[in-house]
Amino acid sequence: MADVILVKDVRELSADDLDIGYAHRAQVSHGSSAPDAPLLHSDDPRLKTILRLLRRFGGVILSGPPGTSKSWLAGQVADKVAEGHDDRRADIQFHASYQFEDFIEGYRPKKDGSGFEPRDGVFLRLAREANDHPDTDYVIVIDELSRADVGRVFGEALTYIERSKRGQTFELPSGERCSIPLNLYLIATMNPLDRGVDEVDAAFERRFAKVEMPPSRDLLEELLGRNGFLDETVQRRLLGWFSKINARGAQTPAAAIGHAYFADVVDPETLQEVWDYQLKHHVDRVFKYDPETRAEMVNGWADIFATPADQEVSPPDDAASV
Repeated sequence: MADVILVKDVRELSADDLDIGYAHRAQVSHGSSAPDAPLLHSDDPRLKTILRLLRRFGGVILSGPPGTSKSWLAGQVADKVAEGHDDRRADIQFHASYQFEDFIEGYRPKKDGSGFEPRDGVFLRLAREANDHPDTDYVIVIDELSRADVGRVFGEALTYIERSKRGQTFELPSGERCSIPLNLYLIATMNPLDRGVDEVDAAFERRFAKVEMPPSRDLLEELLGRNGFLDETVQRRLLGWFSKINARGAQTPAAAIGHAYFADVVDPETLQEVWDYQLKHHVDRVFKYDPETRAEMVNGWADIFATPADQEVSPPDDAASV
């Protein structure tokens, strides 16, 4: 008599369970976290340049359109400056409500709810630490520098972040004496199209170095290669479309996009999702009043995935009448 095998609790396995689906491909290629996944080597020219500028000017502003890896690069450089020590580094983001009290000093509620107490902001706290340890480097990363009123946020400190005035003592509104040491560095990012850019330029152009970070076709190609994107035809067409929309940036600066939009692209399916849920809306907004260019960009994207049958050329009108 043949043995009877009872099978219970049968579970269907998905492609990802078998390590052949998108989640696995993204994990293997670092697609889920690229471009943050790769670390900068110590001899990377970008790292060497920004570190050199920090030593010379005391601060660097990374300026470029969305998706050009400004925040990632700022974080990589800051990690080198602080040598991986979180207590020697602060990461903040400016916004419309960010104030002097958040950045320098101000009154804050006590934890027990009994009233208010004076408290150092993130900048003043790190400045005190850096003054106490002059042989150790400290760094502050400011994301979206142009989103706040920089004059209001920095207050008196705006004068003394200039490298030639580092170490000079000045008085804060509270009456506290303060100085900004040479071993405290600032790395900031900003979009050159933000409303507050003119104010930032006026305040920082003679104090800090500014590094332009334009969209890069070469970096996109490198990113796709690292992600294991194997469809060479689709990749070539994507690179062409990427170049075309960024060329439009000369007439419409807001059109520019960076390579980081494609950070988690590992195949044509994930590439199409970038369009469906991000770039399509970008193109619609930027070319809202330019339907001809909008149609060009939309059709250009569709051509990335076109098959030979899709690309068959229709006969000219006069040929059809013969």
